[in-house]
Amino acid sequence: RGLCFLIVATMSGLGLNAVQLSPHVYWVGAMDWNIRDIHGFWCDRGTTYNAYLIMAEKITLIDTVKKDFHDELMSRISSVVDPSRIDIIVSLHAEMDHSGCLPRVMREVKPSKTYSSVVGKETLESHFYDPEIADIIAVPDGSTLDLGNMQLEFLHTAMVHWPDSMMAILRCDGVMFSQDGFGLHIATSQRFDDEVPLHELEKAAAAYYANILLPFAHIMTKATTKLKELLPEVKMIVPSHGPMWRTNRAWIMDKYLQWSAQTPTLKAVVLYDTMWGSVDKMARAIADGLAAGGIEVRLMRGQGKHPGDVIG
Repeated sequence: RGLCFLIVATMSGLGLNAVQLSPHVYWVGAMDWNIRDIHGFWCDRGTTYNAYLIMAEKITLIDTVKKDFHDELMSRISSVVDPSRIDIIVSLHAEMDHSGCLPRVMREVKPSKTYSSVVGKETLESHFYDPEIADIIAVPDGSTLDLGNMQLEFLHTAMVHWPDSMMAILRCDGVMFSQDGFGLHIATSQRFDDEVPLHELEKAAAAYYANILLPFAHIMTKATTKLKELLPEVKMIVPSHGPMWRTNRAWIMDKYLQWSAQTPTLKAVVLYDTMWGSVDKMARAIADGLAAGGIEVRLMRGQGKHPGDVIG
């Protein structure tokens, strides 16, 4: 027989810990084990909302999390430093799973400065009517932010996958904050790519790319090619969702280039539905004929299938 443990956490402190990724960077994000529908596709393993703390002379928070996970974010930050000591907040992407609690965090932390991309500032102002948002400073592409004893560089990556999207690089630690690029929807207690079986990562990353980034494949090709040139210096890619890429950095970039190329392959999906079984027989006959011609076939009945499963 199993044992059931009841764990009670107070709102004043959940007792959650940050995870150190590099000498100066900590993961302080949130785990959403229960969400299943994101951007219209099915995520049977939940997701993470990744946020990062840079322990520079000017302590910097990269992104926040979905509104309901505010306490988890603050608890992880508190395991490293008093949140009131945060000097700078950077919003790489204005979508609500990364900015949902931004106004509240700004009120609580009272940072000296908050930054976003030019379009990010406009988008955040349209999301929120909080006076704090009006004080956000827009940073241009290629600009550098002085954190005191280190520098944070910004790369605008529009349509990866929103117009406001921006990445950042902390060269002293070799960390690239890649925002939604190279992300995947998996909630796992393992924080690094080499702690999760590669075939699981590939399946999740392929579904993520197909459902979110594929419409911008030509943009992804240019962006990934440019970013890959930074790999000798970039030792870790830390996205907004999923594990951190510390071992398979080149692998995930090569996968993005492969998927972006959209090279035709001998594969077919026979999608159908049926009331009395007649269409089922037709679909099976079609699949059998395709397979006989050397084509890899997947037969999928529409009933009970999420559109994201078909696309991915």
